[in-house]
Amino acid sequence: MADVTAGKMAPVYLLMGEEGYYIDMLSDFFENNVVPEENRDFDQAVMYGKDVHMTDVVGSASQFPMMSEHRLVLVKEAQDIALKEWDVLATYLEKATERTVLVLCYRKDKLDGRIKAASAIKKAGVIYQRNRLYDNEVPTWILNYVKQNGRTITEKAALLMSEALGNNLSKISNELKKLFVTVKEGEAITDAEIERNVGVSKDYNIFELQNAIGRKDVVRCTKIVNYFADNPKAAPMPVVVANLYEFLLKVMIYHQLTDKSQYAAASAMGVNAYFVKDYERASRNYTLPKLAACIGYLHEADVRSKGVRNTGTVTDGELLKELVFKIIH
Repeated sequence: MADVTAGKMAPVYLLMGEEGYYIDMLSDFFENNVVPEENRDFDQAVMYGKDVHMTDVVGSASQFPMMSEHRLVLVKEAQDIALKEWDVLATYLEKATERTVLVLCYRKDKLDGRIKAASAIKKAGVIYQRNRLYDNEVPTWILNYVKQNGRTITEKAALLMSEALGNNLSKISNELKKLFVTVKEGEAITDAEIERNVGVSKDYNIFELQNAIGRKDVVRCTKIVNYFADNPKAAPMPVVVANLYEFLLKVMIYHQLTDKSQYAAASAMGVNAYFVKDYERASRNYTLPKLAACIGYLHEADVRSKGVRNTGTVTDGELLKELVFKIIH
C-alpha cells in the first residue's frame, strides 16, 4: 500500500488466500488509489472471474491508459477462471506494459504453483498471501484492530466476540464498526456491550463454562450447562467439545512446562498472557491422569452426539450435562 501510494507499482499483483478480509481491503485500496476518480470510466476495468476468460483480462490489460498515468484492471473472484486459461497470462507477462496495473483477487488457499502463470507472476510482480487466523489468534487481532482505530476493548470482550463470530475477520470488523458508533469515545467496549450488540451472553458462554470447570465450580457449571441445554443454538455440541478439548489440552501443556512464567507459558500454549492464570488455576484442580480421562469423556460425548453408541433418545443437552459432571467429579 505504501508503494502504491508513492507511485511504485508492479505490472501484476496476485492477492490470494482463504482470508478474504485482506483481499477485500487491498482490492478496495487499488480501486480507489491507482486511477483518479474522474478518469475511471476510461482507465479502470473491474471484472469478475465467473463472467470473463483470461483472454478478456489480458486484452484489457494490454490497452494503454487514455487519461491517467496508469490503467487498472481489477479481477475479482479470479479463482473462477479455469486454470487451463492462465497460460495466456504467462505469455502477456513476458512483455507486460508497465503502465497497466493488473490485480488478481484469488480467494483460495493459493494458485497452483505448477502452472506457468504462477512463476510468471512471481517474476514480474507481487504475490500476497494471507490465510485465516487460528482461533486462538483472533482475540489479539481484535485488540489490535480496536487499538488501531483509537478505541479500547476489554480482554474478556475480545474473547467473547471471537467465540461468537469465529475467525471471520470481515464479520468481526463489521461488528466492531457498529460498536464504535454505539459506544462513546473514551469508553471501553465491554462484555456487556458484546452481549447487547453481538448476541452472545456474557454469563452463559463457553468461556465461562471453561472457567467454571477450571475452578471445579459445580453450581456455576450446572447453571451454564442447563442454559445450554435449554438454548442449543447458544452452544452446539461440536463447538463445546472442540473448545473444551483445546482448554484441557492447554492445561496439560501447562502442567509439563519447565518455565511457567506468564509470557513463557502464554507462548507455549498459544494464548494471550492475560489468560495464563486460568490455566494455572485449572492445573491445581486437575492432575495429568485426570485430564487424560477428561479428554476420553470428550471423545465419548462427541461420537454419541453424532449417533454412534447412542440409542437416539439422549439429547445433546443431556449428553453435555453428563460430560461436565464426569469432568468435574
